[in-house]
Amino acid sequence: MPKSLPRKTFPFAIPNSTPLYLAPMAGVSESPFRRLCHSHGADVVVTEFLSAEGIRRENEATISKLRFSHDERPIGVQIFGAEPKAMADAAAMVTDLFMPDFVDINFGCPVKKVVRRNGGSGCLKDLDLVQEIIRAVVKSTHLPVTVKTRSGWNEEMRDPVGIALRMQDAGATVFTLHARTRTQMYSGQANWDEIAKVAEALDIPVLGNGDIKTAEDAKRMLDHTKADGIMIGRGSYGQPWIFNQARALIHGEPMPSTPGVHERFEIALGHARMVQAYETDPVGAAIEFRKHLGWYVKGLPNSADLRAKLHQVKDFAEVETIFTNYLSFYDEYVARGAKADDPDISDLTCEAA
Repeated sequence: MPKSLPRKTFPFAIPNSTPLYLAPMAGVSESPFRRLCHSHGADVVVTEFLSAEGIRRENEATISKLRFSHDERPIGVQIFGAEPKAMADAAAMVTDLFMPDFVDINFGCPVKKVVRRNGGSGCLKDLDLVQEIIRAVVKSTHLPVTVKTRSGWNEEMRDPVGIALRMQDAGATVFTLHARTRTQMYSGQANWDEIAKVAEALDIPVLGNGDIKTAEDAKRMLDHTKADGIMIGRGSYGQPWIFNQARALIHGEPMPSTPGVHERFEIALGHARMVQAYETDPVGAAIEFRKHLGWYVKGLPNSADLRAKLHQVKDFAEVETIFTNYLSFYDEYVARGAKADDPDISDLTCEAA
């Protein structure tokens, strides 16, 4: 059962005392996907991480990613950088021009091109700098400032509680821990025990992140860590309904069933239409959307052949045609007595798809 009262107070209005966040993910958590996840139960969303330098220099590509609609609230804008003045300027600009519900600082990204400029998790090599950045951002905005980070730069510097306390002391109002070090990247297992220790040590809300692939994982993490909320990243790929499913389990209710193939395709097409309406380059948008299509069809019968076709689309209309053809095959496949989730189709081909 969920906590009857929130143990800690979030600095902005949220619909549930134990919120489920959509993680900030480069190239994934764009406005259409954020809106889709909100409609499927995500309580809070965050933009993909954006360069402070790009924001304050008004880089067109960076600024375009700051757009969001009212139905995405509550929403945070996540920024990264290693220069306190640049981070403060970016936060002030985001506050004045876009007015999100909070500003989030990325201290967790492990990608080499970010880290080599000491951004993201690169900052974890210098916790004095981390505090300087947080304090500069806090002074530059009236909005709540939150942070997302890792357990340390490497095993020798692994100190999630110490890092968390220093970030809290600098002015962070919500703390998210992806319980891996930077050098681990995404390998191994996230250490949920560390999230539990941080949740116990801090006075501000703590979100757990890492290795949540299913709704059951979200419930297990919450039970294990007693965190104040959960942030779901890669577990949302191709299954935005994970949020409603996780919410039901948290409330001790029966978990909604996973959408069948027909419903899954309708959700995917709805997502595609939102992308088509949002983006200005239809061909580029269709090409970028291929990754989502691959996630939506993962695990379906003959999915390799289906993915191969979808990964060649350059027009959203092609997606609907491919889906329609596949459903004809799929319905025949099921009618012949195969299980709906059985990938073995040795006696049936999918030429139409």
